[in-house]
Amino acid sequence: MQRWSWWPSIPPGLPVPLVSLGSHPCPYLPGRVARDRAFLADAMPPEAYERLMDRGFRRSGNVIYQPSCRGCRSCRPVRVLVDEFSEGRRFRRCGRRNADLHVTHGRLEPTPEKFDLYHRYQRVRHGERDHLDWPGFVDFLYDTPVKTVEFCYRDATGRLIGVGICDEGARSLSSVYFYYDPDEVKRSVGTFGVLAELAYCRERNLPHYYLGFWVEGCRAMAYKNDFKPYEVLDTDGIWRSGSA
Repeated sequence: MQRWSWWPSIPPGLPVPLVSLGSHPCPYLPGRVARDRAFLADAMPPEAYERLMDRGFRRSGNVIYQPSCRGCRSCRPVRVLVDEFSEGRRFRRCGRRNADLHVTHGRLEPTPEKFDLYHRYQRVRHGERDHLDWPGFVDFLYDTPVKTVEFCYRDATGRLIGVGICDEGARSLSSVYFYYDPDEVKRSVGTFGVLAELAYCRERNLPHYYLGFWVEGCRAMAYKNDFKPYEVLDTDGIWRSGSA
């Protein structure tokens, strides 16, 4: 396989064996063709992964990848400035709606209960019916080469409402995925999850909270614009105050 980007991307800054993953339909913009370059990692120090995130890389399982689409740089990494973030009225209302939830965090632990919740979330929210098997669930969310924290959200009866997966670095927390009970959509539990993860950052003096990519024109990404102030990684590799 070819070992270069098909279009200028930010260099990784580390000696990693990048390979092209080939083209595939863009998951964010209809009608677009996407391409990533990536490498596999069994283990990685937190400082190294933060350095890669600061060059536009993300993680899916043990694959560390960077978009390298020909002629397109719409995938723009976003990180929230934790110390400057202030909860507005809408976020406080969200907190009150979910005040009954008990939030815990700890090591990753795939269980049948979580797999059932993930399966229902994918089926209802994203229309996925195929390829929702246990090995794929574990590979996607619970196979990780970096320090990763799992947040669990349960109601007063102990019922699992949501699960958040985050990578923890030396100076950051990076949101990887959040899945929740599709019957609880009125709670805005996804937003509540972001607020809980920001609180975790404050407790541990982590200055940056990475929210993944923001893509103009992708409605699923629009919520990230609400968590201000934030910085956007420009195509020259410099974080700048953003408006996504």
